[in-house]
Amino acid sequence: MTDFARARERMVDAHIARRGVRDRAVLEAMRTVPREMFVEPSLREFAYEDSPLPIGQGQTISQPYIVALMLEAAELGPGGRVLEVGAGSGYAAAVMSRIAARVYTIERHAALAEEAQRRLDTLGCGNVELRVGDGSCGWPEVAPFDAILVAAGAPEPPPALRRQLAIGGRLIVPVGDDGFGQRLRKIVRAGEHEYEEEDLGGVAFVPLIGEQGYAEDGRRAARHHVPGRAHGLDLPALVAQAAEPLPDPEDPEFALAFERFARARVVLLGESSHGTSEFYRARAAITRRLVEQHGFSIVAVEADWPDAAAVNRYVRHLPPRAGAERPFRRFPAWMWRNAETAALVEWLRARNAGRAPHEQAGFYGLDLYNLHGSIASVLGYLDRVDPEAAAVARERYGCLTPWQNAPATYGRAALSPGFARCEDAVVRQCRELLERRLDYAARDGEGFLDAAQNARLIASAERYYRAMYYGGAESWNLRDTHMFETLERLLAAHGPQSRALVWAHNSHVGDARHTEMGAAREELNIGQLCRERFGDEAVLVGFGTHIGTVAAASDWDGDMQIKRVRPSHRDSIERLCHDAGVPRFLLDLRPGRHEALRRRLLPLRLQRFVGVIYRPDTELQSHYATASLAQQFDAYVWFDETRAVAPLGPQHPAPSEPETCPFAL
Repeated sequence: MTDFARARERMVDAHIARRGVRDRAVLEAMRTVPREMFVEPSLREFAYEDSPLPIGQGQTISQPYIVALMLEAAELGPGGRVLEVGAGSGYAAAVMSRIAARVYTIERHAALAEEAQRRLDTLGCGNVELRVGDGSCGWPEVAPFDAILVAAGAPEPPPALRRQLAIGGRLIVPVGDDGFGQRLRKIVRAGEHEYEEEDLGGVAFVPLIGEQGYAEDGRRAARHHVPGRAHGLDLPALVAQAAEPLPDPEDPEFALAFERFARARVVLLGESSHGTSEFYRARAAITRRLVEQHGFSIVAVEADWPDAAAVNRYVRHLPPRAGAERPFRRFPAWMWRNAETAALVEWLRARNAGRAPHEQAGFYGLDLYNLHGSIASVLGYLDRVDPEAAAVARERYGCLTPWQNAPATYGRAALSPGFARCEDAVVRQCRELLERRLDYAARDGEGFLDAAQNARLIASAERYYRAMYYGGAESWNLRDTHMFETLERLLAAHGPQSRALVWAHNSHVGDARHTEMGAAREELNIGQLCRERFGDEAVLVGFGTHIGTVAAASDWDGDMQIKRVRPSHRDSIERLCHDAGVPRFLLDLRPGRHEALRRRLLPLRLQRFVGVIYRPDTELQSHYATASLAQQFDAYVWFDETRAVAPLGPQHPAPSEPETCPFAL
């Protein structure tokens, strides 16, 4: 069971006080209000993580640090009267009730207001008055206020709220209309007609809907500005309007829609699961077009370097390395050992036939650390010396992506005693394994991974594996940073005009800064690093689905199963796309294309992430996180219904199996 009191203390100390909030009244109030009461029961174990959480109606409970930051900026006092616009779950009002004399809060969603009132009553917050209405117009009957806090992003500070401030009163409001979140502003009423403003930094809130905010269709209600054809459309209708229908990936017309990205230096192609056929076939179609017609020469995938190197030798008509293992034999073998990948490999080999080496396209792995082999090494050792520690390790490795917060392991306060006892031996074993694999890479690296680079990687092995062993942001950041550096070295080795296609999970491809992993956990990824390095020459493409089947396991090192994908959550990005009613489409999310839609897609919403592990029974906790789709990707590819990849095995041979075929059995 989660120790909520301890988690609450940790939240205040680690996520709030340590980040600079000093107001003792705010810190004490947040130590006493039980945030777990203000989230859905299924999400209570996440209540004290520093991240927003969905509460229904497309709304979220704000990140604890942002709540504290806004309250401190509001300078609440024991005799103060405060107005909150956007009651949401009621959490912020409950915190303010511990500080101010009187709290007035407005919520436009009646269902949320009813639930918030119930919670406030349960906690005995008798100094809070809540009503349903348009918060952008304030509450003039009980004005003026010493402070007004707005929990939604406005196109400009609502004039009504400014007028309802007392002299000296503070308005804290997120403001922004540029498609990239908002800036948190503090506005002090210095006189009858005088206001002073201060910028408190960047934030991302849901839009302020109302007479002096935005209309439901995304237009700026305050200025009666109608962007594009958005007037009168709900969000699924806006998605449908912007959606560009796509044929089946096998249709030659499919890849034509992606010609717009042909001038990019790097095109990153995601997937919302590692076991969905449509994602592989779509990426293969795009890859064939960009390689054949536009000179892309690097196909870099989320796979171990040694395994991909064997495939690379095959597609480039090089002899196999003597004694080399068949690639992609370890868990999760189906991720790359499937008919869809094999078809692309055969196409690359046929395309490269008769061409000079510099004209060929290669197949490369970005996971230079042989991650899966190292994990197998850890598990094998722990199985022998401490099965209980091995069980803990399997759970952790089963949730390697930051999106998969499995309830069985999320937030473990301590490892089993055996885990700590085994640490040095496990790290030593991993380091020895890495040295062997990197020695192979050094002898088979085609010149661009020189001995010095291998030496640097070996030197960093201990740090990497210790971080991976214990989990957390450091291991994720080390891995994605090294994958990005491998991509950079591939581009350098292929020359200044080289261009690359990257195949990786959405959690690696989508810009982490605009997701829960970056905002709440300080994690980065390849997509973010590519944008920072290549700017507009990096294109990030996400993929999603509503329903179907997927190839996945229930636990790390478990058997692959064909599992039924649950229908997407009602508050998710996927449900918006499903409700648009277009079975396959491309959504161009770049600035200037569909601004009304982009604005509406800025707020964080639930998004589904399935890796090699899929647990339908705990899907909301295990496979959903929040992200701002409009900023996470440059484009989004949608398949309403999908099916599992076709794994290769004794009954499912590769399309062709010459003696040198890496997928031969």
